[in-house]
Amino acid sequence: MGQSNLDRPAYIDNLIFDWELFDVVLGGVSAMDSDFFINTGLASDTTDRFLQGYGLTIKNPVAMAELFGSYQESLQFIKRYFLKEGNPMGLDLKVPVELYSITDLSDIFLMATRSGGDTSEEVRLWAEAVLKVMHVVVHIDKDLRSNYFSIIQTQILDKMYKNIYRNEHDKLYLGTADNKFQIKLVDFSTKSTKSRDSMIIKLLHKSGNVSEEIFDRVGVRFVTESKFDTLKVIKFLLDHYIVIPHNVISPRSLNTLVNIPQFKKEYKDLIRQAYRKGWSEEEFAKEAAKLTDACDDLDVLEWEQHNNHSSTAYRSMQFTARQLINYHNPFIHEFQKVRTLAKAESSDGREDKLSEAILKLDLSTLNRDVHFFYPYEVQIVDADSHHTNSEGQASHKLYKLAQKQSAMARVFGKLMEYKGLSLDSLNEFNLPTDE
Repeated sequence: MGQSNLDRPAYIDNLIFDWELFDVVLGGVSAMDSDFFINTGLASDTTDRFLQGYGLTIKNPVAMAELFGSYQESLQFIKRYFLKEGNPMGLDLKVPVELYSITDLSDIFLMATRSGGDTSEEVRLWAEAVLKVMHVVVHIDKDLRSNYFSIIQTQILDKMYKNIYRNEHDKLYLGTADNKFQIKLVDFSTKSTKSRDSMIIKLLHKSGNVSEEIFDRVGVRFVTESKFDTLKVIKFLLDHYIVIPHNVISPRSLNTLVNIPQFKKEYKDLIRQAYRKGWSEEEFAKEAAKLTDACDDLDVLEWEQHNNHSSTAYRSMQFTARQLINYHNPFIHEFQKVRTLAKAESSDGREDKLSEAILKLDLSTLNRDVHFFYPYEVQIVDADSHHTNSEGQASHKLYKLAQKQSAMARVFGKLMEYKGLSLDSLNEFNLPTDE
């Protein structure tokens, strides 16, 4: 007979591994998708340790007030986007009264692990759902780079705008007036600032749900007359060091517009023909456009794997690059003026306690300059494909609806299963989900 639990050596308890947590740390599984978002071993005496380990200062009343604000925001976000009271396509559920009565945030963690006394399974699942949203909200709030967003946007977009040229006939080009190599554009646009709610939804539906995973808060789109011109745009961006290839985040590069391997093979022959036949630039451009249009045999599987919310009818070239942002702290410059005045007061022999205090201040701990890389997205598409992308199955509206429903399933999946609900009953558009 084997040993009973009563006979089990005491040391064994310290060597029982939580394999679910191992899957999160080593197996590529997101904590959002694990069976228990909060460790079931969490109890009243370990909640504080968990929060401290997370990085939150529990003895700081300001920090805890901010966290309680994140909790309230998460409840309101859920009601606005995931429940029928705020969204006609939401779940027909009501927030349990227990969640409204929370004054000590430790209670929400105890509810999520059923360590809070008589917590029901339904309330536990609700608590877990709210904590998932809170987790994303906290990461957005604690992204230090957000403090510099206006500077980030200016520095990235300025180098694009400097190379956008409109001639006397109001025609738009990539390339300035003195550039010999100009590319006619149908449109050039920049991404509008992503709203806070949009960022939360985006992070909730992604497996790596942290703020660093939002790569498209800054973005630009070039719309060209032909597919061949999309290739010319990339060449221009590289030749003029607007995009540095070493800073491109390669796993995020995507091309569903032109079959590059096929085009490369036949393009060499096209160049040889141009030599032999003496084609003009216009003749060559016409033949190159025909070739590019013919090289459209693309496998859409890569696109589906890259973003399962976008229609396979969507066609574009896009990549994400990083820009080194240089921020100069304006406070330092202004404070130096104050120090100069304080020195003048001191040199006049006047005893001024304020001047004395100013001169004693240690500025070595202040960041005079801040330098960091920040991602931005570039999309390049021809006019016909852009028109297709903007309508019907590939429309942005349907994309956003799919994204919201995916986030809803991710946050409320276990509660929906417990209540016998499914997205199919809500989804009048038959949108794709992460399931």
